[in-house]
Amino acid sequence: MSEDELKDLDREVKKLKRIASEWASQLHDLVEDRLPAAYAEIHPIAQSTYDACKAWADANARLAAAQKGS
Repeated sequence: MSEDELKDLDREVKKLKRIASEWASQLHDLVEDRLPAAYAEIHPIAQSTYDACKAWADANARLAAAQKGS
């Protein structure tokens, strides 16, 4: 993998980490401020948080493998 490709992947990992953190913040706010009245929001927010964290973990694993192979 070229240096530019590594930099692009690193940027993607950072972007995905930010997105995952934003979803985690929404989940935190739900728990702290809106439960139990907003219980119906638990599943969709939790699923989105999980999906965002999974996307970050997958990209981070690709980056680690690419760095190891360099």
